[in-house]
Amino acid sequence: MLRSFWTSRSSASIFLVKMKLLSDASEYALRATVWLSQRPGETHKLREIAEGTKATPGYLIKVLQSLARAGIFSTQRGSNGGFSLLRDPKTLTALEVINAVDPIQRIRTCPLGIESHGTCLCPMHRRIDDAMASIEQSFGDTTIAELIEENAQSRPLCDALMAPPATAEKPNA
Repeated sequence: MLRSFWTSRSSASIFLVKMKLLSDASEYALRATVWLSQRPGETHKLREIAEGTKATPGYLIKVLQSLARAGIFSTQRGSNGGFSLLRDPKTLTALEVINAVDPIQRIRTCPLGIESHGTCLCPMHRRIDDAMASIEQSFGDTTIAELIEENAQSRPLCDALMAPPATAEKPNA
């Protein structure tokens, strides 16, 4: 029933259902940046970063290369090579990381191609764009160091970023 409801609706409904806040590339970039920020001055291989962030190595390498091109990560070739964080987590914002790989998409024209909207957004799309602007501002106001500090003060939403202590006992099955 629900499926037929959405498939019978206009492309506006489809746009709203499929809209995703962050791309997979942005998510991977943030995870990798937080993970490397917790290991200052260290160089890590792709495999280590992929395991530590629960990311697919084949996709993650492209993200890491984009972060290196943006001057956020450095790369080192050779047997001791890998990736390390170049920027200070206290000044590096989440928005800078996101923009390095896949900037947040803002609505500039009617996503449905309705010519009568002209260059102005309709009220619905203007509200969506206003929400995206607020999200963009929030990421711009948030440093990587703040994300790490918040993780340390509470149980992380994403356990992939915080490995359990080596002495932790396994729960009884």
